[in-house]
Amino acid sequence: MVKGRWISKVVILGGGTAGWMTAAALSHTFGRAVEIVLVESDAIGTVGVGEATIPPIRMFHQMIGVNEAEFMRATGATFKLGIEFRGWLKEGSKYFHPFGSYGVERDIGYFFQYWLRLKDKGQVPDFSEFSLCTLAARSNVFAPPSEQPGDPLQHLQSAYHFDAGRYAKYLKGLCLERGVSHKIGDMLTAERDAENGHVTSLKLKSGELLSGDLFIDCSGMRAMLIGQELGVEYEDWSRWLPMNRACAVPCELKSALTPYTISTARPFGWQWRIPLQHRVGNGVVYSSEFGTDEAAERCLLDGLEGTPLAPVNRLKFTAGRRRTPWHKNVVSIGLASGFLEPLESTSIHLIQSSIQRLIRYFPDAGFSPLCAQAFNKDAMREIEDVRDFLILHYHATEREDSELWRYVKAMRIPDSLRERIELFRERGQLNLAAEELFPSTSWHAVLLGQGIRPRTYMPTMALQDDAVLAAAYSKLERNFKQIVSRLSDHAAYIKENKLTSEMETRL
Repeated sequence: MVKGRWISKVVILGGGTAGWMTAAALSHTFGRAVEIVLVESDAIGTVGVGEATIPPIRMFHQMIGVNEAEFMRATGATFKLGIEFRGWLKEGSKYFHPFGSYGVERDIGYFFQYWLRLKDKGQVPDFSEFSLCTLAARSNVFAPPSEQPGDPLQHLQSAYHFDAGRYAKYLKGLCLERGVSHKIGDMLTAERDAENGHVTSLKLKSGELLSGDLFIDCSGMRAMLIGQELGVEYEDWSRWLPMNRACAVPCELKSALTPYTISTARPFGWQWRIPLQHRVGNGVVYSSEFGTDEAAERCLLDGLEGTPLAPVNRLKFTAGRRRTPWHKNVVSIGLASGFLEPLESTSIHLIQSSIQRLIRYFPDAGFSPLCAQAFNKDAMREIEDVRDFLILHYHATEREDSELWRYVKAMRIPDSLRERIELFRERGQLNLAAEELFPSTSWHAVLLGQGIRPRTYMPTMALQDDAVLAAAYSKLERNFKQIVSRLSDHAAYIKENKLTSEMETRL
C-alpha cells in the first residue's frame, strides 16, 4: 500500500472512546496530509466504565482543540478533584486521594518530610489538611486552577467525570468535521503481506477491502488485529490483581453533586460511584474466585441512590497487557493493548498516553523496528507503574474479613513495589522516575491512607527550627481553610458558568 516515503493512510478498527480519541488526535496532528478511516461495528462492544478521568485529560483536550464548555455540555460532565476511598484500610476507614499538590512546595521545600518531623512531635494535623483538593472536596466546592503566579489555587488540579458514550459521540463530530472517514462494517479477516507479514487490508463482511498503511486496533478486549490476527501474547496479571468481573448500572442522581469519585471496598471487591450532571454511574468490580455474580449484582442494586436507568451491564476481563502493543504495522490502543481495573481512573489516560506515544514515534513508510521498540518499552514501563500503584491499594490493608482480603494482604507483590514500600516505611522517601504517571503526592495519599507510616524522616529535616516550621504549617492550614470557604458550590459553579448539559434538569 505504501507508495512513497511517508504513510498516507491510517485505518482505525473500532470506535468507542479509544477509536474516536485516536482519530481526533491524528486528524488534528496531520490534518489532511494523512487519510484517516475509522471502521466500527456493532459486533465490537464498548465497556463503558471509563467515565472518570485524571488531570492529564486537560492537556489532551488542549492538544486536540476541545472547548471545555462545549465538551461539558455535550457529555454531562462534572469536575473531579480526586477519589475518596472507603473501607480499604479497614471497615469504617476513609481517606482521599487528591489531585494537585500538598502545601506550597516551593515556599517550604520538602513539604512531606517536614510534616513528618512536626507530626512526630504532635505539632501538625493530618497531612490531608494541607491539600486544597481534599478540603474543597469535603465541602463540595470547586474552582478552576489559577494561572496567576503565587496563587494557591494553582494547586487545585482537577479532571472530569463524563458519559463515555456521549464523549465518543462528541469526538466523532469533531473527527467528521476534520475529514475523518467513518465506515460501518464487520471485519471478517485481515489480508497480510506475504513477505513481511504486515496487514495490507481489512476484509469486511460487505465484501469491501479496506486498505491502509498503518492499522490501529481499537477493537477492545477482542483485540481482533493485535491478538486474533497477529497472535501477540497477553501477559496475565491476575495473581496480583484478581478482579475479573464487573457489573455496572446508571441511576438517578438524588444526592449532592460531589466533585469526586467514591470507591468503597467490599468483601469480594469494590464499588464505584461517579456523579454526572444527568445521572450517577455505579459499578461493582469483583473476583469470580472470591464472590458470585449474584452477590455482586445485589450489592450494586442495593446501593443505588435512585431508580436504575438501564439494565445491569456485565463485563468479564483479565488484568494484564499485550507484550508488544505495537507489532509489525499494527498498534493496539485501549483495551486491545491491555486492561487495568478502573480503581484509579486510568483507563482513558492509558488511551491518551498511547496516542501521544504513537504520534511521538509515528513511523514513515519504512516502519523502522526501532520506533516500535521504543513505543513498546515506554508502554511497558507506564502500565507496570500503574499496575504497582493499584496493587498497593489491595496489599497494604488491615482487612482480613474475607477470603479476598486475606489473599491480597498475604500475596507476594512485584519487587518494584516491595522496594518502594520498604523505603517509604523506613524514612518517607520515594524513588520515583520522572516519567511516572502518579507523582509523590499520589503515593503519599495512598500509602498514608492504607496505614503505612514512616519510621523516621530524612536527617537534614532536623536542621530547621521547630517553631518556625510549625508556624509556617499553621499559617498554611488557616489560609487553605479560608480559600476553600470562598469557593462556589460544585453544582452552582457548573450552572453559573453555563456548563449545564442540555439533557440535564437537576442543576
